[in-house]
Amino acid sequence: MKITQTLFYKLGRKLICLYAQILLNMDVFWQTHLPAGPKLIVANHPSTTDPFYLLTLFPQPLSILIIEHAFKAPLFGGILRRSGHIPVLSADRHAAFDAAHQHLRDGQSVAIFPEGDLSPRQGGSLPARSGAARLALLTGVPIIPIGIYFQREHARALVSKFNGISETGYWFLRGPYGVTVGQPMWFNGDVDDRLHVKSISTIIMDAINSLALASQRRLEPST
Repeated sequence: MKITQTLFYKLGRKLICLYAQILLNMDVFWQTHLPAGPKLIVANHPSTTDPFYLLTLFPQPLSILIIEHAFKAPLFGGILRRSGHIPVLSADRHAAFDAAHQHLRDGQSVAIFPEGDLSPRQGGSLPARSGAARLALLTGVPIIPIGIYFQREHARALVSKFNGISETGYWFLRGPYGVTVGQPMWFNGDVDDRLHVKSISTIIMDAINSLALASQRRLEPST
């Protein structure tokens, strides 16, 4: 990252950490120490706020793929862009993949939500798309699965409108927020083998779902 990006990243992370300390009850469990070097962070996506809370886990710069609508917000969007995060363009999703690929090749860690959208409101997750698996195969970096859990009925639906485009987000703003960081996963093989990529995508999402369940059991022991 450039010096300016690093400064904006540290500033944004400090503000989010402060918010989390005051209004969130974050329950974070690490199954192991993470390996050195660039990593591909993958997580389930039950709320719009998940990308920001992920930043509290990683002091080192982490570029997160975030829906482009957030980058259009006054002031906030500029901070996201200057912090080195990657917009997912609705008109060209390949651009975000290419940017993530380049970041990893340059030695920078990246976070992606394999579902490609918010998880179902009633619970569970969507099937994983192929992006995370293909990035892992192309770069050889370890995948770090993360499982997030909170009581989804406590997330607030908020509508934002920028440049005439409305977007409904589900924001979890306060309360218990469980996170389980799993064991690193390495994959190899032919990135052009669709069945292989699909198999890896399923393995990744199964690991995330298992970790999300572990987070739920810590917050709700009777589950």
